[in-house]
Amino acid sequence: EKPTRRSFLTLATGGAIAVYAAATGGASVLSLRPRVTYGPPSRLTIGRPDAFTSGAQVVLPEAKLCIRRQGNRVAAISTVCTHLGCTVNPTDTGFDCPCHGSTYDEKGDVTGGPAPKALAWYRVTQAPNGELVVDKHETVPADTFLELRS
Repeated sequence: EKPTRRSFLTLATGGAIAVYAAATGGASVLSLRPRVTYGPPSRLTIGRPDAFTSGAQVVLPEAKLCIRRQGNRVAAISTVCTHLGCTVNPTDTGFDCPCHGSTYDEKGDVTGGPAPKALAWYRVTQAPNGELVVDKHETVPADTFLELRS
């Protein structure tokens, strides 16, 4: 027996509605999942204190940090230029931005160029296991060091 025109159109319309409902439902479910990329963590473990010798200034390029140790004290300074976000390079007298010529002194204060503000200093803590942790969401005043425990 041949299908009628009416049964064919009913079947085609039902199929189209089912495909539409499935696509809409799938899109609705996917929209519930946030489409964000989370950046690097704000709390970074940078190692044990003995990895940084006294008087040393160690740059951690992947973390965009400069770790400074003076005696029994440790500090973390941002190496992100406050002008346009370039990476600054430490020098004997402070920091220099190779992109637009901003210069900073040893505390990160602007000494020249277009940078609008000083480099950020971040809180450094010592975990119970003795490792140093830098929290990039918690800035501290310039020249703030963590006094290492024995």
